[in-house]
Amino acid sequence: MEKLSVRDLVMEFFKARPREDMEHAPVVDWVEERYRSLYQKKPRDVWRAIRKLHQEGFLVKVRKGVYRYEPDLETKRELEDFTPEQKRAIFERDGYRCALCGRSANEGYELHADHILPKDKGGKAEIDNGQTLCSICNFRKKNYGQTESGKRMFIRMWETAKKIGDAHTAKFCETVQVYETYDINGHIEWNPNKRYRK
Repeated sequence: MEKLSVRDLVMEFFKARPREDMEHAPVVDWVEERYRSLYQKKPRDVWRAIRKLHQEGFLVKVRKGVYRYEPDLETKRELEDFTPEQKRAIFERDGYRCALCGRSANEGYELHADHILPKDKGGKAEIDNGQTLCSICNFRKKNYGQTESGKRMFIRMWETAKKIGDAHTAKFCETVQVYETYDINGHIEWNPNKRYRK
């Protein structure tokens, strides 16, 4: 019998419970127990397999930590990737530089054609929905989300500007308060009156 992966077991769990809202913890517990019984060791990164299946359209994210398997959606869902021609057009438009940090391929950085609106949220493979990101910024975006990444970037830039006495840039970065105005990414704390890191 072919060895079952963590991904296979997560799919098995959800396929046995179609259209049920399932919290993250019971899924992880079941997969870990089943994996241990099969292979006498603990599996790695069950949560990552769940997230990946959501990104691929196999699972629907109901809310944070809760997923559902919809058999009908699985057959209809198509995640679009940029064609080589679209990637080239995006890179050319962006001058072969990362749209967030400015790193370039000439400096040895790997460039990615990234969906501004992610594929798992309905983003299409259209040039207008693409941006050039270096591998570092693309990794950060995937882990933080674009607005989270932006807020963290403003905070870091503000701290650096304060540290070196660049009042003009520090004032510019204080526009990060717009995140608080619109209640976006409130879990990332930023207070301009708080002592910055040395």
